[in-house]
Amino acid sequence: MTPQTLRKHCHALAKVDEDIAKALTVIGHPKPRIRSASFDTFFSTIVSQQISTHAASAIMARVNTLVPDLNASTILATKDDQLRTAGMSYRKIEYAKGLAHAIKKGDFNIKGLSKLSDEEAVADIVALRGFGRWSAEIYLMFSLNRKDIFPADDLALRVALGRLKGLKERPTPKQARDLIEHWAPWRTAGSLFLWRYHGATTVLSQGKKTQRCINY
Repeated sequence: MTPQTLRKHCHALAKVDEDIAKALTVIGHPKPRIRSASFDTFFSTIVSQQISTHAASAIMARVNTLVPDLNASTILATKDDQLRTAGMSYRKIEYAKGLAHAIKKGDFNIKGLSKLSDEEAVADIVALRGFGRWSAEIYLMFSLNRKDIFPADDLALRVALGRLKGLKERPTPKQARDLIEHWAPWRTAGSLFLWRYHGATTVLSQGKKTQRCINY
């Protein structure tokens, strides 16, 4: 999604949601997030699970040094102990090699995902070990450029949505989907806006000092 397209979609959202219209004038537009539609994106998704961005980047740097041409064949040819030394857990190595085996056997076709509907693509991805719906929806948003995705399992999105709507409690995934149903067909832009809104409205308190943190 280009910056121009994202701005257009945000403006469309502002016309159907007055809360977005008000917040948009204060925090501005989000930026697009683009990732490649490739094996290395799936691999890095496995690596980044449940660890910090900094730690995941360090592991990926070591893996790329170990396996410069990262693909299904080269990962299957790499010994588990070598990947373990690079920082991957044995569980993540199992997931990565399971992904590689699925590709080699023809059970999973990365390029073919672009030809599937949103739900069909999600179903194909979650059939892989180590990939849940959130991971699949993030891939659709940033790698397949799908325009109407809202990963309701994302905690930051639901926190931000609760703040935007003035709710006393964070909405559940189902409640969140219901609240933003009228955002269709621009829910990807809405998700990007909420991540920006989350950063802009997160208050960090240290002793008596309080500051707003804009992290997107």
